Amino acid sequence: MPTDDTAPSPAHAHSEAHSEAPAPDHPQPDPRRWKALALICAAQFMLVLDVTVVNVALPALATDLDLGRTALTWVVTAYTLCFGGLMLLGGRLADALGARRVLLTGLALFTAASLTCGLAPNAGVLLGGRIAQGIGAALLSPAALALVTTMFHGRERPRALGVWAAIGGTGSAVGVLLGGALASGPGWPWIFYVNVPVGLAVLATLPRFVPATAKRTTVGGLDIPGALLVTTATGALVYALVTAGDSGWTSTATLLPLLGALVLYGAFAAAERRARTPLMDLRMFTRRPVVAGSLLMLVATALLISFFFLGSMQLQHVHHLDALRTGLLFLPVALTTAIGAHLGSRLVATAGPRACATGGLTIAALGCLPLVFLSPDSGPWTTLLPALATAAFGLGAVFVSATTTALGLIAPHEAGLASGIVNTFHELGGSIGVATVSTVALTATTPTPDGLTLAYTLCTLTAAATALAAPFLIPRGRPHLTGGPHGMH
Repeated sequence: MPTDDTAPSPAHAHSEAHSEAPAPDHPQPDPRRWKALALICAAQFMLVLDVTVVNVALPALATDLDLGRTALTWVVTAYTLCFGGLMLLGGRLADALGARRVLLTGLALFTAASLTCGLAPNAGVLLGGRIAQGIGAALLSPAALALVTTMFHGRERPRALGVWAAIGGTGSAVGVLLGGALASGPGWPWIFYVNVPVGLAVLATLPRFVPATAKRTTVGGLDIPGALLVTTATGALVYALVTAGDSGWTSTATLLPLLGALVLYGAFAAAERRARTPLMDLRMFTRRPVVAGSLLMLVATALLISFFFLGSMQLQHVHHLDALRTGLLFLPVALTTAIGAHLGSRLVATAGPRACATGGLTIAALGCLPLVFLSPDSGPWTTLLPALATAAFGLGAVFVSATTTALGLIAPHEAGLASGIVNTFHELGGSIGVATVSTVALTATTPTPDGLTLAYTLCTLTAAATALAAPFLIPRGRPHLTGGPHGMH
């Protein structure tokens, strides 16, 4: 799950860790670097946590703030939408203004936004806070990764990136558990308040351990229009998907935002071709590995975040479990994702990403299949948990395949550009997935049995169709080792 998950996914960082060649010439290592890494990872951990920590608390949020289905969906998607849509711009800002400065700015915004979310008296304030959290995350995450790759050199860099990978791998697991414990205990505001002391502590201590970084480009080279266009276009797409649940798929209220999204994506493509320093090099989409890797990342993230969303609603509304028991029940699902990613990283090296992705997606489809035929009110420990844990195990391997396809099957000098694109699709996949399944499964804020069955059918068919397409999309071969880190910008 990403992770990041994100933040770069565990697979992404794993690929980085195994691709770094020792640098022959590098400055004397900073003695503060490992303490600095701990602080940077603490900040990144909050970003990964906030993707899943909200899911378990959704029923409590809906009750206390009187949120309808649409608002509830945006509580999840607003964060990942801004995080993913503005991530590439955050990377460029880190280059332009210095990584430390951008990281601290993003962390300050994320911390203040977390406090706002916890204090929110209504849906408008909560959604505004979630948007601000996403913007802060988009600034923080690429700047944090840039600092990690510049503070560590030679043999130390893979070790540092391995720690970074562990953050993405454990963040989602801790998120569901912490979300359940806090929602059941002191209440849902604490899923946001918990970020505040951590954020303030890191803000206070990080400047002592992280050296200031030099500016490398001028602010005039930033493609702000491109970032706004791609984020607005995806926002229009998510809006259309959410609206379809209330107005129907062929209604004007659904079709107009869909048309608007297409127009805005077209405007983004035109703007990128004219921009002096484009946010995204669209020529990368002529590279088959990048297209395949981005699609795999989009589908895998959409499915996994959808499982957390649907499962949380089902366990609390259908099975009447409290938030803590829901979080505990989801812990094995998060852990099997990490196990699948670990085993997938070995399979990719021996059999190649084509076999790994096809196998992982097949397992995901077969894992979800029982939920299509079994009643949603059948025992969660004997049906829902085994099904989602199996599906998540397969998706863990797909995350690795997505990253290694995009980064390991193209020229080394293009790896940084490809990495940024894949990480963007990682975050946007979560937004699109939740918007779609909430439209299919929920009436008001409560899932219906037929809606849940239809949503799981859609997930199963998506995994199966992508499994069938994977052998034709992913090029043959095994990933090659590249020199240098794969930054997000």
